[in-house]
Amino acid sequence: MSDIFEQPWTLLIAAIAVLLAALIFRSILPEKRHWWQLALPAFLIAAAFGLDFLVQTDLEKINTVINTMVEAVEEEDPDAIETIISDNYRDSYHNSKEILMYYCRVKLSEPLVEKNIKRVLAIEISPPKTAATAIFTVRTVFDKQSYVYQNFKRIMLTKIKLDLRKGPGNNWLVSRAEILEIGGQAAKWRDIKQTSW
Repeated sequence: MSDIFEQPWTLLIAAIAVLLAALIFRSILPEKRHWWQLALPAFLIAAAFGLDFLVQTDLEKINTVINTMVEAVEEEDPDAIETIISDNYRDSYHNSKEILMYYCRVKLSEPLVEKNIKRVLAIEISPPKTAATAIFTVRTVFDKQSYVYQNFKRIMLTKIKLDLRKGPGNNWLVSRAEILEIGGQAAKWRDIKQTSW
């Protein structure tokens, strides 16, 4: 049933179809007209908006993880990052969640980012919907007091790939994060580490 909610317009289209059917039925058989025939499409529209509000799809949950990560870096909040990282996290440079979080805590202990602007390029959820991959870009405007701003540049565009897995309670967690590009050039974690920022 959750597949229905991946496309929020499904019930709205059904409501329009029911409305058209009701109008045709009422015009062909006017003696069979009842008020509830027109109320049914309204009920379907209300149900569509209600379900869309109440049910969070996997796609919406993954977008929430990405937003949390981007905002946490902007707000220099490593604790928020830690909540969305899987216990079995590993990437091409960090062998564990603990090592990644140590790096985050060190880098986010000083002024770093003034603003992050993200753009999701692709999210692919693999069957049976327990793994996903997300690719997005972040345009970072660095804080004027930061080491990066003072020694490198004010704005940087980074392309990132996340691997996600469903964790407890059907929440999505980041199991791997890789840097794909910095400023339009192919890059990896080690490229950031070598610059001392």
